[in-house]
Amino acid sequence: MRPRHTVAALLGALALVVTLPTSANAATGAFHYKFVEDGTVRYATLHDPGSPACITLPEVADDDTSKPAFAPYNDTDAWAMVFTDADCSDDSWTLKPHGKPATDRLKVRSVYFFHRV
Repeated sequence: MRPRHTVAALLGALALVVTLPTSANAATGAFHYKFVEDGTVRYATLHDPGSPACITLPEVADDDTSKPAFAPYNDTDAWAMVFTDADCSDDSWTLKPHGKPATDRLKVRSVYFFHRV
């Protein structure tokens, strides 16, 4: 290959690498939810949660000892898929970025954050 072609190929590859979007390490913002502990409704927040990542909500991880969390509110810049079981399993519902709070009827134990391309 000629030196001129090599330089052009290297510059082209560099331009592609520089212009590709970088993967986000975290969703920016907060994800809120409610849960019951000792008969009292409590509030919890995940700040700038990892993305893409499945997060089991620690307060409600064990379905033998706790009721699911409820009324999730996704105030992050990422999409949030909430699941009825830990480890992002069973039934799911997707919440859009900076959406409205869900009702108390939506029960969750885990959430997966992701950015759409």
